Amino acid sequence: MNSQKLQLLPVATADGIISSIAWRFRKAEENRTTFVWFSGFRSQMDGEKATALDAWAAANGVGCLRFDYSGHGQSDGAFEDGTISRWLDEADAILGAAAIAGPAVFVGSSMGGWISLLLARRLAETGRATPAALVLIAPAWNMTRLMLDRFPAEAKAALERDGVFLRPSTYGAEPYSITKTLVDDGERHLFGETVSVAAPVRIVHGQRDADIPWRHSLTLIERISASDVRLTLVKDAEHRLSRPQDLALLFATLAEFI
Repeated sequence: MNSQKLQLLPVATADGIISSIAWRFRKAEENRTTFVWFSGFRSQMDGEKATALDAWAAANGVGCLRFDYSGHGQSDGAFEDGTISRWLDEADAILGAAAIAGPAVFVGSSMGGWISLLLARRLAETGRATPAALVLIAPAWNMTRLMLDRFPAEAKAALERDGVFLRPSTYGAEPYSITKTLVDDGERHLFGETVSVAAPVRIVHGQRDADIPWRHSLTLIERISASDVRLTLVKDAEHRLSRPQDLALLFATLAEFI
């Protein structure tokens, strides 16, 4: 069973911007589970974990839906124009276009963990089918507030003065833009004391994660309303969690929901 060709979907978000969103959909056999991949900030659907998930799905006869947010990967748009609201709307549109027949399990990495939680909440609030489970990899829930709290004074001053801060990359790439628009928009989506989720939740987090502290996931499990919640900590893992042993742990976690 081969992954479908790259597809493009015009998506009009609530802010009036229309972007062509790139996506790939491997349909499940006989309405079995489809795993929906939500990439992290500045990541893409052809990244290491996402493509490994697609290959694992093919080997197990299950579905895999993945896509690029605007300003990422093969979707159009400028990265600097991105907001949580826009990327959430795009994820919602792709999920609707796929029209998944069987159960869907959301798999969110880093910022994708936040967006998958936000989308699950939106689906419940609008009376649509909600995910059968959520599997979160180092989830960066409330990411924009977390960034702002950790920024040095000069970064906060640049955001107020210039509307943008050029943040050095920890992975050897060029500095990238964090805009005040992104941070301000993120305030609209912050989770409070309760994160309303009815489905089972599984979280995997590395204790050497320098980007999203693993204790951030401890706080999350305290706030999630569902009772079936498990957190797995990997003592020697960093943020990416893409080593062979990390992927094996991820797939063992996903296998519970086939």
